[in-house]
Amino acid sequence: MTSRERWLACMRYESVDHVPDQEFGYWSETLTAWHEQGLPRYVDDNYKADIFFGFETYIGVPIRDGIIPGFEYKVLSEDERTRTIVDTDGVIKIVQKTGWTTIPKYLKFPIETRADWEEFKKRLDPSDPQRYPSEEDWERWKKSVEHADRVVVISGGSLFGVLRNWMGFENIAIACMDQPEWVEEMIDYLAEFRCRLIERALREVKVDAASIWEDMAFNHGPMISPKLFRQWLTPRYKRITDLLRKYGCEFAYVDCDGNINSIVEHWLAGGVNIMFPLEIRGGTDPYWIRKEFGKEVRLMGGVDKTQLIAGKDAIDREIDRIAPLVADGGYIPHVDHRVPPDVTYENYLYYLKRKRQAFGIPEPPPWEERKSAYEWAKD
Repeated sequence: MTSRERWLACMRYESVDHVPDQEFGYWSETLTAWHEQGLPRYVDDNYKADIFFGFETYIGVPIRDGIIPGFEYKVLSEDERTRTIVDTDGVIKIVQKTGWTTIPKYLKFPIETRADWEEFKKRLDPSDPQRYPSEEDWERWKKSVEHADRVVVISGGSLFGVLRNWMGFENIAIACMDQPEWVEEMIDYLAEFRCRLIERALREVKVDAASIWEDMAFNHGPMISPKLFRQWLTPRYKRITDLLRKYGCEFAYVDCDGNINSIVEHWLAGGVNIMFPLEIRGGTDPYWIRKEFGKEVRLMGGVDKTQLIAGKDAIDREIDRIAPLVADGGYIPHVDHRVPPDVTYENYLYYLKRKRQAFGIPEPPPWEERKSAYEWAKD
C-alpha cells in the first residue's frame, strides 16, 4: 500500500498492511538536546526529523491563510533577560532570551474592541491574490500531486483558538459574556473566509483531509461551555465540512490540547471526525471517546509523552495500553504532543522501535542509505 492508501484505509476502518507510521513532532529544544546525545546536528527542525526517522508525511496545499499583510515584527525594548516585541500577528509581548520556549508575558492584543476587529479583518480578505501561488506555480504544483502517494491535506483553519490568540484569553472570555453577538459574528466571518479561500483548491485538487487547529481546552475542559460551543462553533464547522465533502474530502481532524471529552460530540456534529492529539495528562481519554462514539470518531495521538520520560519499562506499558485501540482501527498512535526535551534520545529511539515491533510497522532503511537524497544531510 502507498502511504496515502494506508492512511485512508485506516481512517475508513478498512484492512491495512500496518498502521501508519507518523509522529507529531518535537520542541526545538528537544532536537538541540538530542544533538548532544547522538542525533546528527543537521536534523534541526521537524521537517528534517520526519525524514530522518523515516515517518510517513503529508502533502500540504500551498495556500496562505494567515493575515495579509502581517504586522511588522519590531523589538520595542530589551534587557539582559527579556525582549519586548510586536510579533507578526500584532501582539505586544515580553519574551525570554534564554533560548528555551516559555510562555510570553502578553501586554496588548490587536483586537480589543469591535473597531479593532473591523480594521483587523481587512487583513483577512480571502480573495487576496497573494493567498495562492502564481498561476504557473499553482499549475505546476497541481500536476505534481495528480498521482500523489501521500495524503493531501488542506488547512481547515481555526474558529476560536485563533481569535483567542488575537484577542488574548481574558479579553475573549469577557467578550463571550458581555458581547456574545460580536464573538459569534467573528466566528461566522472566519468560517466564511475559510470556505471562500479553500473552494478553488478543493475544486481543482483531490484533497484527502483538512487540518483544523483550536487549542481551546484546559485540563478540566474547554474554554467555553459545551452549550456555547454547540451554538457558535458546530454550525460553522458544518459549513466548512459540508464544502469539503462536496468535493470528496472525507476527513477533517482537529488539533486541540487539554481535555476535549465534553466537546467531541459537538465536533462530530459539525463534521469534524478525527480527534488529535489526545493529550492524556491533559485529561482526554481516547478509550472513553471510542466507547462513547464508536466508529463515528477517528483518533490520532494518545501516547502519553510523560511515559517516554519515565523510561523503557514505562514505554513498554504504554505500548501495551494503546494496543487494543490500534487493533480496533481508525487510530494512528503517536506521542500526544510535541516531544519535550525531558525525553532522552535513547528513550525515544526505544519507543519508536517498540511501537514498530508491536504494530507490524517495518523499520525504514538505514539513514546512511537514505541521507544522500537530501542536500541538507550531506556531510
